[in-house]
Amino acid sequence: MDPAGDGLYACFRMATGSSGWVALNSRQASHGVLAGLFFVHALAMGMWFVPLSALLDAVGQPGLRPYAFAASALAAFVSPLIFGAVADRHVSPVKVVRGLAAATAAGIALTVWALGQGVSTGLAWVLIQAVALCMAPTFSLSTAIVFARLAESGRPFGPLRAMATVGWMCGCWVVSLAGADGSVWSGYLCALAWLAVAVYTLGLPPVPPPAGEAARSWRERLGWDALALLRNRDHRVVFVTAALFNVSLAALYPYTPPHLRELGFQALSAWMSLAQVTEILALLLLARLLARWRLKWTLAMGLLVAALRLGLCAWDRTGPVLVGVALHGAAFACVMITAQVYVAERIGAAWQARAQALLTLMTLGLGSLAGYLGCGLWYAVCRKSTGVDWTWFWGGLAVWTAGVLVYFLRAYQGIGPGRQRAQTE
Repeated sequence: MDPAGDGLYACFRMATGSSGWVALNSRQASHGVLAGLFFVHALAMGMWFVPLSALLDAVGQPGLRPYAFAASALAAFVSPLIFGAVADRHVSPVKVVRGLAAATAAGIALTVWALGQGVSTGLAWVLIQAVALCMAPTFSLSTAIVFARLAESGRPFGPLRAMATVGWMCGCWVVSLAGADGSVWSGYLCALAWLAVAVYTLGLPPVPPPAGEAARSWRERLGWDALALLRNRDHRVVFVTAALFNVSLAALYPYTPPHLRELGFQALSAWMSLAQVTEILALLLLARLLARWRLKWTLAMGLLVAALRLGLCAWDRTGPVLVGVALHGAAFACVMITAQVYVAERIGAAWQARAQALLTLMTLGLGSLAGYLGCGLWYAVCRKSTGVDWTWFWGGLAVWTAGVLVYFLRAYQGIGPGRQRAQTE
């Protein structure tokens, strides 16, 4: 049976009460619970990131917007590796996610209350940064939990990960249906969603920390020993490729909506959701694709699609730009999810949480931060007195992505069929 079908079937049976939590040892229930973790976790994340801009406008803090979104990139440099090391050596990753989710819920509630009281911009940023530090490690830890339960292979991961995209979309709908867009109530609803993540972990199967050596130095306690993984050539190439991919990826949400508006589109959020629709479809197909192709060619195809989608946006016409937006989901799935599967299959169990955290640091930290800054500078170059030259803007990013593809194909060697996965260096 298809693993996606297993997960969805189990979700249905648990929702209707016909199996409950008692069948966690069955393959169907296990996949259903893991899909549910991704769903509720991404729902909570979407309820924070998507309404945040409107929330800041509503409380009179529009100038805080770039710093509020940069907080997540800054947090990705610090907390994922620290808590990844804790989950690898000391405490079950399930308990770490539970504690961080509860802390995130409390932090968001405090932050939203403070924003409603009209606190200073500086204090508001400190509170948002504290929320980001609690939130940043959680999704990589949830990913490590899921891979730990997929002991046979990381290949069924794609269909399960699709539930995160569904959860993200549902989180946005919850805020809008509740009429909370542009008000502090969106933040309070988000805090409740993060509390739900903490409660959900109480029903997860136990995932003990992998057996490994105890930390002997501050470098190991802080998780920085994970940087040793980059000594392996293929590990380094995959991590760097994912980071470079995120540079052009960072242009999607800041610059696609104004481009669509110039082309005459309304309801921009709805049109942008085309990317999530194709992402779900790609994730559902990813298990079969990985079963037939090497990881190398799946990731390379994602980079090729990414370059194509940016090239279509550079065409600066209604039809090609919409197709370009839609192709984003497929490119994201083939690059970022394949990179996570690579980590699960090629890096030893004792390093899993730290390895996924390092991938987060490289992508959401280095890649996204460089992308926000670099794309902003490139946008300023392409902005003329007559308007934005979208052909140059998107075309330049397409050339960048094509360069990343060339780098990956030249640098990645792969272990080939029949080889054992690398434990670490």
